[in-house]
Amino acid sequence: MELEAVLMLANSSTLLVCMVLKFPQIVTVIAAKNAWGLSVRSLVLELVGFLVFLTYQTYYEYPLATYLEYPILIAQDAILLMCILFYNGNIGTALPYAILFIIGWRLLTIHRLIIDLAMNLSTYISALSKYAQLQSLWKAQNSDQVNALTWSFAIYTTCMRVFTTLMTTQDTAVIIRYVVMCLLNIWVLMTIIYYRKTGKKEE
Repeated sequence: MELEAVLMLANSSTLLVCMVLKFPQIVTVIAAKNAWGLSVRSLVLELVGFLVFLTYQTYYEYPLATYLEYPILIAQDAILLMCILFYNGNIGTALPYAILFIIGWRLLTIHRLIIDLAMNLSTYISALSKYAQLQSLWKAQNSDQVNALTWSFAIYTTCMRVFTTLMTTQDTAVIIRYVVMCLLNIWVLMTIIYYRKTGKKEE
């Protein structure tokens, strides 16, 4: 009974955090009216990873509580992508992105082998998305427009999902994905903090 209560708390807290996970970053971009240091490639790859993961979970009819946050995260990522494209002057590319996402999402469900392969690849895709964000930070050597709170939220949610997956489906591919994402989220957060400190020293 106690374990069920802890699991419910973990699922609920993850969902609540994910409901606002990208909001600090969206607000930061809108307030600054620029997206310096943010990577479009990172966000697109993250969206691909989220779509694959959500499709995998629904295809195998896993418990709704273990992936309910993903539609919310996808919606927030889409809003953030629109903001970045707008402030970068590339809003015209939004429609092609949307069409490609829809076509790709439909192709995933054609056969079980495709969704299984896509799930295995999604870990690499999501890892590449984090690496792309790191590259943007290294190139800019500035993290003023990259919100540390958003990445702190991401660390918390991936940690919670490692726990909830171990307690429910025990799917090895899912656990590996969350562990890798957690470690890379920590790396991005540490990089953000490093450039904040470096920037203050230079001032």
